[in-house]
Amino acid sequence: MIHYSNYIDGAFVDGANGEKITVTNPATGEEISTIPETQLDQVEAAIAAAERAQPAWAALPAVARAKHLHELADKLREKVDPLARVITEEQGKTLPLARVEVNFTADYIDYMAEWGRRIEGDVIESDRPKENIFLFHKPIGVVAGILPWNFPFFLIARKLAPALICGNAIVLKPSEETPNNAFEFCKILSETDIPAGIVNLVSGYGASVGRALTESPKVGMISFTGSVETGSRIMAAAAENITRVNLELGGKAPAIVTANADLDLAATAIQASRVINSGQVCNCAERIYVQRSVAAEFTEKLVEKMKAARFGNPLEDETLDYGPMINQAGYEKIVRLLESSVSDGAKVLCGGQRGEGEGGYYFEPTVVAECTQEMDIVKEEIFGPVVPIVVFDEIDDAIAMANDTEYGLTSSVFSNDINEAMNLVEALNFGETYINREHFEAMQGYHAGWRKSGIGGADGKHGLHEFLQTQVVYLQRS
Repeated sequence: MIHYSNYIDGAFVDGANGEKITVTNPATGEEISTIPETQLDQVEAAIAAAERAQPAWAALPAVARAKHLHELADKLREKVDPLARVITEEQGKTLPLARVEVNFTADYIDYMAEWGRRIEGDVIESDRPKENIFLFHKPIGVVAGILPWNFPFFLIARKLAPALICGNAIVLKPSEETPNNAFEFCKILSETDIPAGIVNLVSGYGASVGRALTESPKVGMISFTGSVETGSRIMAAAAENITRVNLELGGKAPAIVTANADLDLAATAIQASRVINSGQVCNCAERIYVQRSVAAEFTEKLVEKMKAARFGNPLEDETLDYGPMINQAGYEKIVRLLESSVSDGAKVLCGGQRGEGEGGYYFEPTVVAECTQEMDIVKEEIFGPVVPIVVFDEIDDAIAMANDTEYGLTSSVFSNDINEAMNLVEALNFGETYINREHFEAMQGYHAGWRKSGIGGADGKHGLHEFLQTQVVYLQRS
């Protein structure tokens, strides 16, 4: 069983007191690695290394920083298959999806590197004669990136690439559920010419290592992806130093299927959103609102497609649609929500049981009909291969129910009437809306939620600016 070491100031160093966290394969329950349970002094050492290295990095022309990122992306592409196997083993996603994640990570790093020549300021008109007003974008300094377990490899890039191209240094903390891929990433990074201290990685629990990062006065921004509860704690911990936060939190995305929809397309797209990564994706369709006149036909099509989804150990069969849940807690949450909905009158049309698989946290693809807006399964994030369906009569009813949530990350509309679709888009209060397609964002877009789904966002020009701060200069000429 492999043991990983923290990556601090360009070197791999073990935890100071030797305490370890064991990582398991969710498909089998097998122990696959140990990682350091990092102590406070090493967290502080990682932050200090980033703080020392950052000024020289920021002094480089952005195009020079971009060359380093391109080199890193190229090296990642040389290791797609071994990296994908590491991700699948510790996280449970299918191997084809893990390969997509690695390639997308490399593409994302290249994409952000290309902003090196595109970071622009402004010249602002002055009220005074012979005065120029300039607005400059400057790096923040040290960024802390706290990573989730569902797309752990890609989220390294989503935090690291914009931070570095903007001239920041970063300290990463992977999820204790899926840390191995991050350590393998640092092994590859150590083979590049990126200066020591610009990227650091420390492992451990959020309550200790994560808290130390968020409470540090030397950290200028905390970028976190995860649950609302943890995001709220991060905000509270960051408040003492007024540290900037960038938070992507939970989602409860509605998908509205109207009488004018292509029902085959809608069923296909929604099934894809519920089984990808075992349904453990914050932006996937989490609750379906279908118009009564087409509800029976749509539900039949969706049940057929969900029943066809195949699951199991993704390292044994590359053709599977999905693998296990990440852990027992994820499995138990699905069971609780299903039992609650059935006791409140919902009907399970397919699935609803733990799937076969020795030692793994598997759950059958499940469709739940006759749901109502008040049920927990419609209000709480499921994060599993389960689809609750609510029937509506009038479009205004669908809008009201879709917006009735504490979340506001993504949403979708299925309708072949362009006026109807765009009227729905205008009425929906979500950071993203997809029309007649599955839920999956583009790197050049802007992935940002409303309400409790987060603060700030990621991707594209607007996501890049999250890692910059402004300085305005007033130049009075004689």
